[in-house]
Amino acid sequence: MYPSIMIVDDEPSILQSLKGILADDGFEVSTASNGYEALKRIEQEAPDLVLLDVWMPGLDGIETLQEIKKISPVTQVVIITGHGTIETAVNATKLGAFDLIEKPLSIDKVIVSINRALNFRKLEEENIYLRKKTIEKNSISGNSPATLALKKQIAVAAPTDAWVLITGENGCGKELVARTLHQLSNRAHEPLVDVDCASIPDDALESELFGHEVGAFVGALAKKRGKFELAGNGTLFLDEIGNMSLKSQGKILRVLQEKKFQRLGGGRTLQLNARIIAASNKNMEQEIAAGNFRDDLYFRLNVIPIEVPALRQRTGDIPILSEIFLSEFSRQNQSTAKILTAEALKLFCSYSWPGNVRELKNLLHRLSITVNGDSVTEEDVPFPINSEKRADFAGSAMSCLLGINNFNDALMAFEKEYIRQKLTQHHQDIEETAKHIGVSPNHIKNVLKK
Repeated sequence: MYPSIMIVDDEPSILQSLKGILADDGFEVSTASNGYEALKRIEQEAPDLVLLDVWMPGLDGIETLQEIKKISPVTQVVIITGHGTIETAVNATKLGAFDLIEKPLSIDKVIVSINRALNFRKLEEENIYLRKKTIEKNSISGNSPATLALKKQIAVAAPTDAWVLITGENGCGKELVARTLHQLSNRAHEPLVDVDCASIPDDALESELFGHEVGAFVGALAKKRGKFELAGNGTLFLDEIGNMSLKSQGKILRVLQEKKFQRLGGGRTLQLNARIIAASNKNMEQEIAAGNFRDDLYFRLNVIPIEVPALRQRTGDIPILSEIFLSEFSRQNQSTAKILTAEALKLFCSYSWPGNVRELKNLLHRLSITVNGDSVTEEDVPFPINSEKRADFAGSAMSCLLGINNFNDALMAFEKEYIRQKLTQHHQDIEETAKHIGVSPNHIKNVLKK
């Protein structure tokens, strides 16, 4: 299909000459002699591009441009004028015109402008398609009452610029909620910048978030833009804000209050224009009561609170999520998508899923690889989801340990599996697990690294 172009001009000679030239270049060309006729035909034909004269009797070009953008926002408009002024060009651009060409017309300029406008339209269409795919990818799946309530909260909060605090257990989808909020907001065309607050040491916080100039400290050999600056007019996602030290919380609070900051070693004040979305897997009220989190920072972030339900609170979503994940893994493995039998699905729905959606996804990934055949049966489901496999699990684990000849290696293997199981029981909360089994959180982190 060839691009379609409509020429709108009250001079018959221009209509005739332009139509002939553009038709010879392979475009599908239609014409209109005034704004009213053009608008009527645009509704019917939806051309890819309109060449629009400014000075026409009745409805002039600027007024016609306004109406075109209402009828068909994606249609590109190139303005033609015999009395070009800076004011006309500025007004036309503000109203959505792609370009402005002065009479007498240079055919070469017209062709170049048309091709640039059509390429721009193609990029816009690709961006719309990619954004649609991104929204689909980040959509919250499920139709349980808890999930429907969550979707409603997201739909209300997303179009606003209000700051959001997302809470929920590890693995329940807090990051997915943050990405959905961004994609459905008016800032979707701007960047979404993630900050893992738990992983930033206090001494590196200012450089990481605010950036630095050359020579700001030993080793600062190049200028660095911080996360606040990189977010621009987009969204800044402060993940696991509850794990940040009190010292770091104070530094962030100052910036959030003043909405301005400076790079380390710099003198220029930069504005914070980004929308803030924060997330935590902790009970923030308990953290404040324990003196671990600043209440002033909490109240500043918690404009719109969104709590993501645990998977055990929305077990009605498990069949849908399982189907989605198994289809995804089949595409990755280039194999037929496996299905859960009714008995296997019943086991899935009766399990508490302490690791939430992340645990479900990881298990299905494993089963999609290890299970032969097209169905995952009750026999394929391992302990602890299938409690009848407890003896098999214990026997298998013991056999593995007894197969290790070196005592220290066996001790290390036991420690890894023991901590893995305890983390599952405590919803992957490292601090809570450490407190329960009597070790330090750093010890568990070191074991996980191994």
